[in-house]
Amino acid sequence: MKSSPVLKGFYKLLFLYLEPISTFLPAIMIYGAPGAHWFHHELIPDGSPVPPPGFLDPRSTMAVWQLANCYLLLGMLEGLGLRAVLKALPDNLVAQERLVGATLLAMAIADITHILATWFALPSDLQYNFAAWNGTTHGNITAVVFLFIARVSWFQGVGRKRYWYGQKKSSGKVKST
Repeated sequence: MKSSPVLKGFYKLLFLYLEPISTFLPAIMIYGAPGAHWFHHELIPDGSPVPPPGFLDPRSTMAVWQLANCYLLLGMLEGLGLRAVLKALPDNLVAQERLVGATLLAMAIADITHILATWFALPSDLQYNFAAWNGTTHGNITAVVFLFIARVSWFQGVGRKRYWYGQKKSSGKVKST
């Protein structure tokens, strides 16, 4: 795929490769090994040993499997969707940026709700005890804060030229360069 200035360098690496891969991994771990029971147990770090497979009731197993499906969907929408935009509109940087921006805005909103849902579900003694967090908690909060900052940076034009966002729209149309 021809490189686009709308998603280049760090942003291309993060949004087209690293983030989609990071959503596939939990899904693989839930559907395969170590399994849904392990993932469910890791959601709230408490130091207790992982219960054996089969300890989850069918409703909990279904919910964790459905979460895995959401992880897969998120990764595919971002990885495949952004690639489709860049490939379908190679000479229209304004349209590329508007469509990429719509995707990143939706994901930024989801970042905030995901962080807050995780934070408020943690027991109060764990919320500020970062050393007690496990990889799942850091993935759900620390990594998502990083992704949110990267999305805001993209909108602000950090490390890239902007073609739609941040441009004066006096005539209603912005020329693509």
